[in-house]
Amino acid sequence: MIWRSFLATWRAMLTDKGALTLLFVGGVLYSFFYPLPYTKEVVQRVPVAVVDQDRSSMSRQMTRFAMAHPALQVVAVTPELPAAQDLLWRRQVMGVLIIPEGLQTDVLAGRAAQAQVAGNGLYLMLNKVALNGLAEVVGTVSAGIELKRLAAATPSSYQVADQRSPITFDAVPLFNVKEGYGAYVVPGVATLIVQQTLLIGMTMLFGTWCQSKTFPLPGPPTAGGYMGMLLAFASVVLLNCCYFFGFVFWFQDYPRGGNFGGLLLLLVLFSLTVAAFGMLLAMQFRTRERGTQLMIATSMPVLFLAGLTWPVSSMPAPLQALRWLLPSTAGIQGFVALNQMGASMHDIRHEVAGLSALFIVCAALGWRRWCNDEKTG
Repeated sequence: MIWRSFLATWRAMLTDKGALTLLFVGGVLYSFFYPLPYTKEVVQRVPVAVVDQDRSSMSRQMTRFAMAHPALQVVAVTPELPAAQDLLWRRQVMGVLIIPEGLQTDVLAGRAAQAQVAGNGLYLMLNKVALNGLAEVVGTVSAGIELKRLAAATPSSYQVADQRSPITFDAVPLFNVKEGYGAYVVPGVATLIVQQTLLIGMTMLFGTWCQSKTFPLPGPPTAGGYMGMLLAFASVVLLNCCYFFGFVFWFQDYPRGGNFGGLLLLLVLFSLTVAAFGMLLAMQFRTRERGTQLMIATSMPVLFLAGLTWPVSSMPAPLQALRWLLPSTAGIQGFVALNQMGASMHDIRHEVAGLSALFIVCAALGWRRWCNDEKTG
């Protein structure tokens, strides 16, 4: 009975065009279009302006350094501050470097000198890149001046370097080696895509079966029928996860393969949990469209609850507990830890325990609803 139910469920999925598109084609489309905006990984060539009120060799050097910075694109150099402010207000530039009059004179005289930077806070990422890039330009020029002063009093260039930086700092990213936004967000969102597309497809199927009274499994409800359908939907999750974690991450060159054995074990548990959760949820719907509307409306809150793009510590205490009722919460954290960071199964024991408990509860409640639901008769 399990095998017949498994095949009947697959036949029903493949013959329903809407469900087929969501369960299989949707994931393929998402895998190419969702990472597309993040292909550059890091923001580059952010437009900035330079207000050069000093018009000295030092100010021109700072302007050249800004032009050479890979994250910046100097689109305007002007001595007039209002002109640069107008560009900033019209969002034609995201940052402004202000070099005040008398900067070089103050530096040569040994007095404290300041250059100012301003940004557009409406665009957080662009503002951060612009301000950091301009600050690096000022810092590089300042370091060069300090090295020249030390060199005048120190005969050795090595001694100058040691005095300038007595403690060396070497930043080596361990997991997100490119320090890119795509490698940070896409691996987690991929898990949510797999979950949400399956839930939408399942609610569509169950709603259609309820409306048309054409349930694919004949006869009274049986344990074998429930288990066969559960395994069929779980196999869809497993296939989609293998596609994302195997091909898409390789194609997009995201960090992957940290703990392959642990990843396979978590894949099986996650697939079964999402299938059990989806069947329990889908049996609540009587129309084809209602499930789709709910899943689309809740996709973004589910992503925030997973703790990927929003810190868990900033969530209200009730949400910190309720978020474990969603398979994606433990799935996202567990897959990122195993696939990107090479964590052990012991490191994700809380995620494994959460998925296991959720699977048992959803399977028990789903089986009870399966037996009591008239449309399975």
